[in-house]
Amino acid sequence: MNKNDIRMLIIVVIVIILLFGINMFKKPSSYALVYHGSDVILNIDLNIDREYVVNGDNGEVVIVVKDHKIKVTNENSPYHLCSKQGYISKKGESIICLPNRIVIELPLDDIDVEVK
Repeated sequence: MNKNDIRMLIIVVIVIILLFGINMFKKPSSYALVYHGSDVILNIDLNIDREYVVNGDNGEVVIVVKDHKIKVTNENSPYHLCSKQGYISKKGESIICLPNRIVIELPLDDIDVEVK
């Protein structure tokens, strides 16, 4: 290994540490927005444990809020990738269910959104 390889390795390690640190300090979100296509269909308070059912393109999508976290538990899609994504709780995270055109987003900013 020459000097340039060592410098590059140090830079890569520093970048990884910075990205990990930024992710660790994300604040938990207090609400989630559920989209069908480009329309907001639900504004969910993550402080209330509850189950929601929304209609996607392939049928019903079951969304569960528990302990200030949200996840998809059941949906109709070929590989069930939406329900395999697990819980999300931090601002900026999202669950994307393309076969059903459903997106669950934890926004970075607290904004008022009109639900259609």
